[in-house]
Amino acid sequence: VQLVESGGGLVQPGGSLRLSCAASGFTFRRYTLSWHRQAPGKERELVAVISSDGGSINYADSVKGRFTISRDNAKNTVYLQMNSLKPEDTAVYYCFARVDTGSGIRDYWGQGTQVTVSS
Repeated sequence: VQLVESGGGLVQPGGSLRLSCAASGFTFRRYTLSWHRQAPGKERELVAVISSDGGSINYADSVKGRFTISRDNAKNTVYLQMNSLKPEDTAVYYCFARVDTGSGIRDYWGQGTQVTVSS
């Protein structure tokens, strides 16, 4: 199982970024995927989660109305569109999947992508 994030960078307050997480090594379309973030000195927190078919989506209160999670099961990719970015959105963003490997349930994280919101 591999999760590879991309799309992070430096953006000014009010700007936008689109993160991607390309997945491999498991049957992507069967699993819930989520985005998490960790700011310096803080615990990792859930940002958004999307069900296997995209029919159920939830967001942290801090990003509701600004961030949109989506997925393309044909491309084995989950996205996080981030608009109206604020300095407090600065963090490393991680993709996460909990996968039944056949020999047990395991948690998988990507390597993370840095998002910095600053003028």
